[in-house]
Amino acid sequence: MFSQNAFNIFEESIRAYHVLDTVDQPFQNPYDKDSIEHLLYRKNWIDTVQWHFEDLIRDPGIDPVAALELKRKIDASNQDRTDLVEFIDSYFLHKYQSVEIKANAGINTESPAWAIDRLSILALKIYHMKEEAERADATEKHRKECAAKLNVLLEQKKDLSTGIDELLADLEAGKKYMKVYKQMKMYNDDELNPVLRGQKA
Repeated sequence: MFSQNAFNIFEESIRAYHVLDTVDQPFQNPYDKDSIEHLLYRKNWIDTVQWHFEDLIRDPGIDPVAALELKRKIDASNQDRTDLVEFIDSYFLHKYQSVEIKANAGINTESPAWAIDRLSILALKIYHMKEEAERADATEKHRKECAAKLNVLLEQKKDLSTGIDELLADLEAGKKYMKVYKQMKMYNDDELNPVLRGQKA
């Protein structure tokens, strides 16, 4: 199923990141640039780096100048994440463009790619919660609490994966149709953000 293949790629990306475990490491995509696997791997890599950006910026002793620089990186990462979601949705729009939509077809509240985005983040939660559940220097109480949380995350993975695969099956059968809205982020736009617009004057 698509969701299992996607989750495997997300896990592969997460493992590759943690070999060096640094946000500044070079990125290498093992998949062909024209494939959906390439997009999925890149998507999760962005999520994984941002996960660790978010850890770093919460350091109470962080230098304010370094914090501002890191905030800029997080903003850029959020834009990259949104762009990749839209690329993934474009893949599905192209894939299902010839499907005959049934007269009673419905629309989903989120596109396939935004559901896949949530699966990518969930893969990171599972990876790090598993680490905590097995951390040798943690208390037994901590490990047990994290193991219980991990079980919930794994159940969530099952439900989300089922939902994604059912949505794709419905799109392929014409029972649902895609309608994608571009993310009109205003804070990065120097015409829409009044602070940025003011600096141009």
